[in-house]
Amino acid sequence: MSKRLDQYRAKRDFEATPEPAGNAAAGEPGGRFVVHEHHARRLHWDLRLEHDGVLLSFAVPRGIPPDPKRNNLAVHTEDHPLEYLDFEGDIPKGEYGAGSMHVWDRGRYDAEKLRDDELIITLHGNRVRGRYALFQTDGDNWMIHRMDPPQDPDREPMPKHVEPMLATLSNKLPRDEDHYAFEVKWDGVRATAYVDGGQARFESRRGGDITSRYPELRALGPALGSTAAVLDGEIVAFEGERPSFERLQRRMHVGNERAIRRLMGEVPVVYVIFDLLWLEGHTTLELPYRDRRKLLDELAPHGQSWQTPGAREGDGSALLDATKRLGLEGVVAKRLDSLYEPGRRSRAWLKVKNQNSQEFVIGGWMPGKGARSSSLGALLIGYYESAEPDARLRYAGRVGTGLTESELRRLVDLLEPLRRNTSPFTPKPRVKDATFVEPKLVAGVRFTEWTSAGVVRAPAYLGLIEDRDPRDVVREDVPNAG
Repeated sequence: MSKRLDQYRAKRDFEATPEPAGNAAAGEPGGRFVVHEHHARRLHWDLRLEHDGVLLSFAVPRGIPPDPKRNNLAVHTEDHPLEYLDFEGDIPKGEYGAGSMHVWDRGRYDAEKLRDDELIITLHGNRVRGRYALFQTDGDNWMIHRMDPPQDPDREPMPKHVEPMLATLSNKLPRDEDHYAFEVKWDGVRATAYVDGGQARFESRRGGDITSRYPELRALGPALGSTAAVLDGEIVAFEGERPSFERLQRRMHVGNERAIRRLMGEVPVVYVIFDLLWLEGHTTLELPYRDRRKLLDELAPHGQSWQTPGAREGDGSALLDATKRLGLEGVVAKRLDSLYEPGRRSRAWLKVKNQNSQEFVIGGWMPGKGARSSSLGALLIGYYESAEPDARLRYAGRVGTGLTESELRRLVDLLEPLRRNTSPFTPKPRVKDATFVEPKLVAGVRFTEWTSAGVVRAPAYLGLIEDRDPRDVVREDVPNAG
């Protein structure tokens, strides 16, 4: 046994690490196992099997697979001493395997085959039960495969994409406030998080992978550990205590890894989580909002770069008044019995804004005047009459307020390749010296009101909206909540 632990001991300074040196006798016959959750440089799980007086050890980056449809990498590591069956603790920084380690599961196993290149075992643990094969693929790289059906017979695979449910604009809170929960409306970018095997992937509203743009959010995966979940939320940049969409613009369109790393310090973002769409192999879309919210609160994701703000049941007026005092965008009212309807703009969710704002399609620009005479001066914006494929793009006015010099330069670079000779608006607006473009870009605009002519009054540019289909941009009329 002592010789088999030579590699283990050579990698460790036992005066610095709390790990056992390995002095225990073999004791009872083999058959015990332990799975450690190891928060090292990268989160992984360590499967250890008692055999011949030591623990055969495998590092499994994505965890023990719950379903036979997925094989996970298992890296064969050095044998560990038997004392590791009960070891938990923090390995100091600078030591081999530095990070926290705790027991995720333990129990006994039956060995059907134990060869140098293949193991077939049946685990009888508190969390994992079933027959598994581990087989060598290349050197220390092995794979682990579940041979039995899923332990949970009703388990479903994680969805690849869930289109977010949308709220309907309202100028009043619902009369029956006791039937609703009320949340702060966050001024950011809608994003869905897919967390599995300690890794987090973020998608935009239309399904684009935006994980690389916000590296600080990846730590949500290790924070949830082995929990697999799909979360709905908003990526927000704060200016003091208030969300700032203008500030978030600096992060939204950056693709250069070096620039992203620099901006992480200058403009940190937070993922604000407000719904749970799938959890541990089961969809939650058909659960009432109240039940989904309870599950989310039990999961309680909170960290440096993510948070789960509370939802207030009833008394939405108090929350709306508070958002006005704090200069926040408004509130979202969600019926407690409402199901999650992917991709649908539902009246079960109502958004009440303190200021008017919505998305508009950019259809052209006007030249600047004075200091801006050689550049873009104002954007020509519009909206589609409906979501039908043949719907007309209606002109909604021009917006120049809110355009910084850096944003002007970026817009010119994006719009120049989209030039066209004819107006995309129907009817053509009565504007002189306009340069028209293909209606490909979408911008957020704040304004005071709609005029009777169908244009916006006192508009201010908020920023480009990424990954948005222009054909989905329609006028948001403001009905009463009822």
